[in-house]
Formats: sequence, structure tokens, C-alpha cells
Amino acid sequence: MTAPSSNPGVRVLLVDDEPAIRRALRAPLIEMGFVTVEASRGEDALQLMQSQSFDVVLLDVNMPGIGGMKTLARLRAMAPRLPILMLTVVDGEEEKILALESGADDYITKPFSIRECVARMRSAVRRAQAPDRNEDAPLAIGEIEVLPTRRIVNRSGQPIHLTRKEYDILYYLMTHAGRAVTYGKLLTSVWGPDYRQEVDYLRTFVRQLRKKIEDDPSNPKYLLTDAYVGYRFAEAPEVSEPTVPREPSNGS
Repeated sequence: MTAPSSNPGVRVLLVDDEPAIRRALRAPLIEMGFVTVEASRGEDALQLMQSQSFDVVLLDVNMPGIGGMKTLARLRAMAPRLPILMLTVVDGEEEKILALESGADDYITKPFSIRECVARMRSAVRRAQAPDRNEDAPLAIGEIEVLPTRRIVNRSGQPIHLTRKEYDILYYLMTHAGRAVTYGKLLTSVWGPDYRQEVDYLRTFVRQLRKKIEDDPSNPKYLLTDAYVGYRFAEAPEVSEPTVPREPSNGS
């Protein structure tokens, strides 16, 4: 099948010890034009990285051998800008936070949809390949526009008033759009390390910010919550069909 123009030659390293997961991803990724290379252990992935180049890595967290987290650390040391997305189980909230704070670009929870997986991969590759952004340049996503040199925020072309911290939260999340930002990372970046545990404090500011930028603050389309993990400023809506099954109970 001819590769679609949106994914020509994008090389994916898929690392998962569960054959069913690799099999469920293999065919649709190939049909969409991705070049897919597989590994069942972290050790194998590291060997492949020494002899081949990849545009993105899908990496399971729970694997035999050195495991996903150590593999992440070694891959990140080998390729600092390589997009790495972690595959995690549905209840692995602590491992999601650890993965993000250890250098993962994103995480995908099993079971997940093929389209969601591909959208996250494309987003991560696009960010990695984008030129370094001019920090003074205007930034616009949907109806929200930020003018950094003047610390002005417009919504649908109309200025909205934000407090200093509301602006800092919004600007940080928009410059990391599409990525999950942990509570600790956002608190540290905006307030400093002494505030790292003040999650309730952060939630109060986010509630106020949503009232100013969202049509329906109770059902936000921009400033999204990643449950128990942090916040994510949306790049595009996510799609939920079809799905990749969760792993067997004795799997990773």
C-alpha cells in the first residue's frame, strides 16, 4: 500500500513484551505509512538504537529485564530530542508521573485507540522536528492568542484580563501544547520548587483561568485535566475508535 503523505518514512520503534499489543499496532501503523521496527525488551531496543535511527519510540513501562523506566533513561541519554511515548496500564498513575518527569514526551493508557496513538505520535514528532520557537513571537491556538512581549491574552480577538500567575500558567501550558504537564512540573515552573506539592493551590488558579478562556469551564476544550497527573493544553480533539485491547492479567 502506498504510504500516505502525512507519514512518509516516519520510523517507529515499538517496544513491548506483549505480542498481542505489537500485533494490534503493527498492521495499522504500516497501512498508515509508518516504518515500524519492534523490540520485546528494553535491552533489544537499546541495541537497535545503536545501529538505526528512529523518529519516535512507543515504549511499554512494565517489561522484563531492565524495564521501561531504565530504558527511557538510557534512550533519552542517547537521543535527547527523540520523541518517546510511554505505554502504561490504566491504573498506573504514579508511573505516568514518573515517566513524564523522567523525560517521556507523553503517555498512552492501555487500552487505547489506534487513532489516539497515531495522533499523539504525530504531535510528538511534529514538536521534535519544529524549529526552535522565538519566545517573543505571538502564540495562537484556536481562539486563544498570547502576545508574550506585552503579556496580553486575547480570546476571539478580544482582550481578557489575567492575573500574573494565571498568565504564567496559560503561557507555560500553551508553549507545551499537546503534552501532559505534571502538577509538580507546572507548580515548580510557575511558583518555584517550594510549591511543588501545592496541588490544591494550583487547581484553584486553573478553575479561575478556565472561567476566562473556556466557553463552558465545566467541559473545557482547551485546558484539559489529565486525571491524577496534571494538565494538558489541547492541540486537537482526540478520537476513540478503534481500540487496542488491554493486556492479559499476567502481562506487563
